[in-house]
Amino acid sequence: MLNLLGREFSRTCDGVNRRNFLKVGSLGLGGLGLADLLRLRAQGAPHGGASDTSVVWLWLGGGATHVETFDPKMSAPAEYRSAVGEVATRIPGVTIGGLFPKIADLAEHFSFVRSFAHTNSGHGGGTHYVMTGYDYPPADQNMPPIKPSLGSIVARERGASHPQTGIPTYVRMNGIYGDGAAWLGTAYGPFDSGGEAQRNMNMQITLDRLGDRRGLLSGLDRINRQADRTGLMQGLDSFETQAFDLVLGRAKEAFDLNREDPRVRAKYGTGVGEQMLLARRLCEAGCGFVTLHHGGWDMHGQIVQGLQSLCPQIDQAVSSFVDDCVQRGLDKKILLVISGEFGRTPRINGSAGRDHWAPLSTLAFAMGGLKNGQVIGESSPKVEVPASTPITPQDMMATLFQVLGLDRELTYQDPAGRPTPMITNGRPIRELVG
Repeated sequence: MLNLLGREFSRTCDGVNRRNFLKVGSLGLGGLGLADLLRLRAQGAPHGGASDTSVVWLWLGGGATHVETFDPKMSAPAEYRSAVGEVATRIPGVTIGGLFPKIADLAEHFSFVRSFAHTNSGHGGGTHYVMTGYDYPPADQNMPPIKPSLGSIVARERGASHPQTGIPTYVRMNGIYGDGAAWLGTAYGPFDSGGEAQRNMNMQITLDRLGDRRGLLSGLDRINRQADRTGLMQGLDSFETQAFDLVLGRAKEAFDLNREDPRVRAKYGTGVGEQMLLARRLCEAGCGFVTLHHGGWDMHGQIVQGLQSLCPQIDQAVSSFVDDCVQRGLDKKILLVISGEFGRTPRINGSAGRDHWAPLSTLAFAMGGLKNGQVIGESSPKVEVPASTPITPQDMMATLFQVLGLDRELTYQDPAGRPTPMITNGRPIRELVG
């Protein structure tokens, strides 16, 4: 049985924290086996036709400040402008938050959105809105999500896993509220790596069979060599074969960071850097959608100290990811999305922090074959609301649909049997897609 353990991440002001645990073999789904899961997914008869592009979504849980990330607004009064200053990018006349110098140096591959906005300033509600494109205020009372996430839609359309590599279509590293399949069904939920796949992807067998780690590795090699000789593979149906490949094939290798060049690993760094590196490896192996949750951004007080802790980690991880993808020729195939559930209040509060603020929110894109190297939209003089046409969660969703090769008219039947469109009023962001 394959164990993948998550970690407990930062608690937000509403007291929420999460720990994810998944067992491949039972998958933590009431005894549902991996082959059963794949079989259930295939029963949905995916439409096909989607492109081979991938999305990596870096979620800044808690609600990262839009001001100190991508819209420093140093022309505003002191209590509104970025508390950590600004840094010039390679885009003429464009600056971003002062703690992102490495991202600034790669700005030609980014689009910084300064007019992203919605209407729900609650952690649960805001997350549901951005993750699914639909507002759902009861999410703030811990009600279950009512719409499928984009990752689950991709899994539904492309199928359970890549037909050649066996890599899961949708992988998450640490859960995010609203990142599941909702009424599409558990079969289209994310494969939960918990961000620890490279250390926890172990076959669990009894001690008398395990012996030591060398014996385990030898046993895995022997299984691989003997599979065809014994006729085992021919005796498995296609879904069991997918399950076998996931555990013992190239998919397992993609999760193993020990196979990566040590110099590349050092460039990414640890923590979120390792997760970004793992995301790149998964996309190279055919994964279509990866979510990463890096929390701690709910900074109601002492925002400067909080940002000085978190921003350098993001700066190193994101810049390394983008540079690595560009060097490998993956920049047209992988889109990086950076967001959280909302932005922060424009005015610094009495505790030297910023509070929840959905009317202007954090959003940036990188690569994905889009028209990057630009700022999209404009904020008001005190970074309170969009001064240009607002970009909504549905617009973001429509943009991702286009990158992923999904039909914007995509419709499923909801539990009541009603045809339900996945996008109702969103349009791809024209500055990005033309």
